[in-house]
Amino acid sequence: MSGISLGFIEIQGVTAAVDALDIMCKTSGVELATWERKLGGRLATIIVKGDVASVTEAVEAVKSRAIKKPVAFGVIANPHSETMRLIELSAGRFMGKQTQEHSLDEQTIQEV
Repeated sequence: MSGISLGFIEIQGVTAAVDALDIMCKTSGVELATWERKLGGRLATIIVKGDVASVTEAVEAVKSRAIKKPVAFGVIANPHSETMRLIELSAGRFMGKQTQEHSLDEQTIQEV
């Protein structure tokens, strides 16, 4: 996974998390890797990926411009393969939920 870095922002509230993601993506060339919601969405972790300079710039931008101050933040340059596996598991759950919701919608439409 050479050349890939991960940026983490943990922030209170889904609205603040979406704002943070928007800031990160607009600031530099990063993309969403995954996100996690805890405590019913009261705490959200946004994980972005990109080159180390872009990820660092994105995290710094959120620290200074987000609508809420991040609870925690970090950058991992050249993450270990086990770290990437953890992120991929999270992303798989996130994508699985999207697929399930989409399938349910199709099933509901077919029933109607």
